Order: sequence, then C-alpha cells, then structure tokens
Amino acid sequence: MPDVAEMAPDFTLPRDGGDSVSLSSQRPAPVVLFFYPKADTSGCTKEAVAFTDLSEAFEATGTRVFGVSKDPVKKLDKFRDKHGLGIPLLSDEETDICEQYGVWKEKSMYGKKYMGIERTTVLIGGDGKIVRIWPKVKVPGHAEDVLEAVKAL
Repeated sequence: MPDVAEMAPDFTLPRDGGDSVSLSSQRPAPVVLFFYPKADTSGCTKEAVAFTDLSEAFEATGTRVFGVSKDPVKKLDKFRDKHGLGIPLLSDEETDICEQYGVWKEKSMYGKKYMGIERTTVLIGGDGKIVRIWPKVKVPGHAEDVLEAVKAL
C-alpha cells in the first residue's frame, strides 16, 4: 500500500452505468476511494448507503466519492438500483487496483483462507497525494469520519 503523502496510483476503471473513471481526471478535486469486499452484502450495503446519504455534503466540499470492488459492472448496476445508491461504483474485476492500493489480502472465515478485499478507505488530495488511509474499516459512523477529514483539508 502506498503511504500517506505518496502519489496515489492512477487508474481507469469501468463504472456502473457503463462509463469509465480515471483518477487523474478528477484533479484538482479531492477523491475518496472506499474499497469494499462485495456488492449487496450487509456491511457493504450499509457503507455504500452511508456514503450516498452524505453525497451532497461531500459534493459541497468539492470531493468525489467512489466505491471500488471486484464485482462486474452488471452486478454494480443491480446493487445501485436495488439500494438507490448515488455514488459511482467502480469495477476492479482483475484486482489490479486493489493490489496497487494494498487492499487485496488473505482473509479467513470459519477457518478457511481466501483472497479478498479488506474494507479500506483512502482519501486523496487534489494534488493526487494520499492524505489519509483508514484500514480495516468498521462501517458504523465511518462515512461521517471521512467527511470530517475532508472538511479539514
């Protein structure tokens, strides 16, 4: 994972609705990337809904918010529509970006080991440098914490 004050790895990923998003094209706006394990699961839904609920507050600061998972675009479209999500969802099916950001990790559940996305949020300043990283995110109150960090930029 890149460190705070380092340049965030650039990318272009497909998004829900069929377009694509490049990180570098967002400048000079600050960017929040929240990496989540899987669309339409309980914690991921709560997190995406929380960021959607605060989307106007993030927009008021000029900050762009994106959710990133390895789900295919079709699944992201269903996830967005089912829960009325108002933030762009990016598809990293090959996990290249997740690996560059250090969130593709070995996990375990019920004693079985597998590779997956560790819920992590990265705040990137308007200059493209990482301002803050939240590893192993706990969902309740997280979107609000990120918004407070954005307001402090």
